[in-house]
Amino acid sequence: MEGVLAFFLILVIAIVFLMFLIIKANMHPVLSLLFVGLFAGIAMGFTPIKSVKLITEGFGGTLQNVGIPIMLGAVLAMGIRDTGAAKSIANFFIRLFRGKNLELAPSLTGYIVSIPVFGDITTVLTANIASVLSARKGISMSTMAAFTELGLNLTHAVVPPTPGILAVALMLGADLGLTIIWGIVVTFIAFLISWLLLKRWTEKEKIDPISDFVKGIQRVESNNIEDLMIKGETLPNTFESLLPILIPVFLIATSSLTNIYLPEQNTIRNIFVFLGDKVIAMLLGLIYTMFLGLKYKKSVISSNREFNENNKGNANISDSIKDILLNSWISRGLYIALPALLITGMGGAFSNIIKSAPAVEHIASYAVKIPIPPVLIPFFLGVIMMTAVGSMTTAGLTAASLVIPMLPALGLSPLAATLAIGAGTLAINHVNNSGFWVTTQFFHLNTKQGLKYITVPGIVGALACIAVILVINMIGLI
Repeated sequence: MEGVLAFFLILVIAIVFLMFLIIKANMHPVLSLLFVGLFAGIAMGFTPIKSVKLITEGFGGTLQNVGIPIMLGAVLAMGIRDTGAAKSIANFFIRLFRGKNLELAPSLTGYIVSIPVFGDITTVLTANIASVLSARKGISMSTMAAFTELGLNLTHAVVPPTPGILAVALMLGADLGLTIIWGIVVTFIAFLISWLLLKRWTEKEKIDPISDFVKGIQRVESNNIEDLMIKGETLPNTFESLLPILIPVFLIATSSLTNIYLPEQNTIRNIFVFLGDKVIAMLLGLIYTMFLGLKYKKSVISSNREFNENNKGNANISDSIKDILLNSWISRGLYIALPALLITGMGGAFSNIIKSAPAVEHIASYAVKIPIPPVLIPFFLGVIMMTAVGSMTTAGLTAASLVIPMLPALGLSPLAATLAIGAGTLAINHVNNSGFWVTTQFFHLNTKQGLKYITVPGIVGALACIAVILVINMIGLI
């Protein structure tokens, strides 16, 4: 018992130290996680050399599993942006809801795009869509921010192949295809519940969009759908726009289903085992997006030039479609992916220290004695870690490292534990999370408004998720 208490005391001190370094000292999360990992390792009884070895193994092992999908997802995001696919998806929802409840257009766009694309990147992709619709119909950015961020964070937290939950599923041994299927079911229901509960509340405060995002955009008083549509140079149709996301999701999910229902030597099963590999599935989605870029090359050239001029101030930009698809998209994507790669890897390093501590083996015997449904334990661990470290990926990996030895005693399937941890990492999204600041910046919120319209919806969404997970776990579906 004393060893377990000492373990949690060291963990609390490490988390407080991590928060101090990130928030107060303004140190980059990568170096902060490295320092805290070394401290935690030595404090838990490992030698300095052993601590470094565990950190190195955790860093490399995590990137081995999710490094390539993160890079491919970032490059894919460049294609979704430049081809106009994100705008086309938003227009689909504008038509679907007949111009009403327009906050659902960027919200559900973010929900879909964030499945293979890192959350912060999706925030940037959807901010312009949300701002334009806000200006056209006078919808407060408080409403736009609340539901756009909730939509994209739900899939970012719970649905692979987003890197964090992908790494958690691999750590716990959960089936990726089933995690995708049930993750979509759980998060979509949770989104609808949260939207119904919070919509009127978010409308009480009027916040205008950033003026630079809506130059030349006029307020539309009519309910004519065509007046509300987001215009662009020859946008792809909805099906074409969804395929970059649907291809990897379909292949991974189909691979899992064929694994379950077809015998091991079956040819179809073996084909989908290959096609459904996370790297191959993401790569095929990217290859399709490049062909889409060729079809809509005028839009791609214009968008690529705009991106480079805004971000690099470089006037000597190639307008060759070949250079854009094979070089610009990749260099832009890798530039965006690098912080996510390093933070994810170092989060895995920190979690490797935690799960290697001798006391972890004894935690399960105490956890099963807590008089709550077992699935709530990984959920609360996810909540605690997210509150402390501010990164869904790091929080999920750290929570998973604590849950692994508990699974047999808790009687939970890897799938149920994975979904519960993902739901927990939705809450509490606050000032120690980079995504919090990206959202406040692009959705024109101050810090107080960010806590209201990002943190609170995240809590509601997390509770809605775990309620759904609890129900389907109790009836034996997961």
